[in-house]
Amino acid sequence: MTAKQAKKSGKARPGPSGENELVFMALGGLGEIGMNVYLYGFGPANARQWLMVDLGITFPGDAEPGADVVLPDLRFIIAEKNALVGLVLTHAHEDHIGAVLDLWPQLGCKIFATPFTAGMVRSKQAEYGRRNMKLPITEVPLGGRISIEPFDVEFVTLAHSIPEPSGLAIRTPAGLVFHTGDWKLDKTPLVGAPPDETKLKALGQEGVLAMVCDSTNALREGVSPSETDIANSLTKLITAAPRRVAITTFASNVARVKAVADAARASNRKLVVAGRALHRIISVAIDTGY
Repeated sequence: MTAKQAKKSGKARPGPSGENELVFMALGGLGEIGMNVYLYGFGPANARQWLMVDLGITFPGDAEPGADVVLPDLRFIIAEKNALVGLVLTHAHEDHIGAVLDLWPQLGCKIFATPFTAGMVRSKQAEYGRRNMKLPITEVPLGGRISIEPFDVEFVTLAHSIPEPSGLAIRTPAGLVFHTGDWKLDKTPLVGAPPDETKLKALGQEGVLAMVCDSTNALREGVSPSETDIANSLTKLITAAPRRVAITTFASNVARVKAVADAARASNRKLVVAGRALHRIISVAIDTGY
C-alpha cells in the first residue's frame, strides 16, 4: 500500500526519493510452526524504517540432526539495523521470544512487551547467565498504546495458553494493520482477562487495511473448549482417581497449571511440581499477580 493509495486519509507524505510504502516481510513463522519473526516497513524504498514483531525459535526436525533449537536468519534486518525502530513481543512462548537473548545483541533496538512477557524474558536472562546484558525493555500495560515512530502500536488483549497474549493494531499513514499473534476467543480463560471484543469491534469500525493472522489448527472442525471448562473436568477426574495422578503440560500454560493446583486442593491432595521450566513460569506468574 503506497501513500498515494492512502491519500483519502490526508496523512500521506511523499518520501525523499519516491512514495512512502507500507510493506510486510516474514523472516520466519510463515508456513511453519515456530520461529516467528515479522517485519513491518514504512517509508520510501531507499529510506524505509522497520518494526519487528516477535523474535522466536523453532525446534529441529529431521533436517537438523543434533541441533537443540533453530534460530531465524536475520541477515536482512541486521544490515538495516539502524532503521530498526523497535521489537514488539506479542506473548512469551518460545517460538515468539526464544531467540531474543541470542540475537538481540546483533540488533540493539528497544524492546516492548507486557509485564508477564517482559518477566519471562528477564527470567530466561537470569537463568542463562546473561544478567550483564542490558536489554532495553519497556513494559506496556495490557491494552496500552505506544508511539514507535513512524508506527503507532496499540496492544489488544486476546486469550491463549499463556498470560497476556496481545494482538497489535499497527497504525501508519498508509493504513491500519492488525497483527493477531497467537489467539483464542475464550470468554472464561481462567487466568488473565478475556479477549477485548470491544476493541476488536472498534478496530473493524475504524477500518483494517490487512490482518496478519496466526492460523494454527484453523482448518480443524469444532470449537475449542474454554480453559474454565477444562479446569472443571480436571477437578472431577482428579477427585475421582483412586491413587496418585501424574499430569504433563506445556509449562507456559499457566491456566492449566493453576487448574491442576486447584484440583489438587479441592481433592485434598499434595501437589508436586517437577521441571525447571514449570518452576520458572510459576515464579514469574506469582511475581506478576497471576
